[in-house]
Amino acid sequence: MRVGVLSRRSTIYSTARLVEAATQRGHEASVVDYLRCYMNITSKRPRVLFAGEELHFDAIVPRIGATYTFYGSAVVRQFEMMRVPTANESQAIARARDKLRSLQLLSRAGLGLPVTSFAHSIRDIGGLLEVVGKPPYIIKLLEGTQGVGVVLAETRKAAESVIAAFRLLDANILVQRFVQESRGNDVRVFVVGGRVIAGMERVAAEGEFRANLHRGGTAHPVDLTAEEVDSSIAATHTLGLDVAGVDLLRSDEGPLIIEVNASPGLEGIERASGVDVAGAIIEFLEQRKEALG
Repeated sequence: MRVGVLSRRSTIYSTARLVEAATQRGHEASVVDYLRCYMNITSKRPRVLFAGEELHFDAIVPRIGATYTFYGSAVVRQFEMMRVPTANESQAIARARDKLRSLQLLSRAGLGLPVTSFAHSIRDIGGLLEVVGKPPYIIKLLEGTQGVGVVLAETRKAAESVIAAFRLLDANILVQRFVQESRGNDVRVFVVGGRVIAGMERVAAEGEFRANLHRGGTAHPVDLTAEEVDSSIAATHTLGLDVAGVDLLRSDEGPLIIEVNASPGLEGIERASGVDVAGAIIEFLEQRKEALG
């Protein structure tokens, strides 16, 4: 099977591991910078081209960065038009990247979420904070990733100032209740093909409220509860994702989903859990290719 990994750089850990896993399973793997791809959109013979050559893959693994979701999703969609199986479909990638839309869909599905509020006008800040409740508050830029654009406001006055500043920049924001009992830690659950294959707990660095590993957080194996497993599988199903990292907070009300990542990193989860996550993704692609013929 010819496997295409859509990624900006072949040296990224996740990309390199996917190529390695595909090769170990007897496949031919290539890394293609999706921003260098261009498309021939026609009803008779849709094509994806790179450096003047038409790309021919039996399956693809999209590793689409948040900054380039629009174009990356378009490339994945073009491969779908060519009937090439993909680890995640273009619509699901775009759905997961829209934080507000994804939270609304998860809410409709009845899944646990932190109390969240969203507004446009700075004249509605008071009502926005009333929805969330007492401080502290987590204020998030909708376009932020990897902990960037996330602010902890300890007081109502601080929250009002941060929200007003963001809105003056015409930035869309979410305000969420800070889950005190999580102590700045979260759980990453990795789902492939409707099965939980690995999990880890991420612990925030001292003085930090975000548990992202590239913000100094550390990770270790974790025993997942049945509710955490069920919530993670339901979240990926709701958004239409087949490969995803589901981030949870452990609260007094049970697991609360804070994000579902369509291009989750493999380094932290593989090292913390000892699971061959890249191999599981390639195995899933094999099964999808066989099912589709």
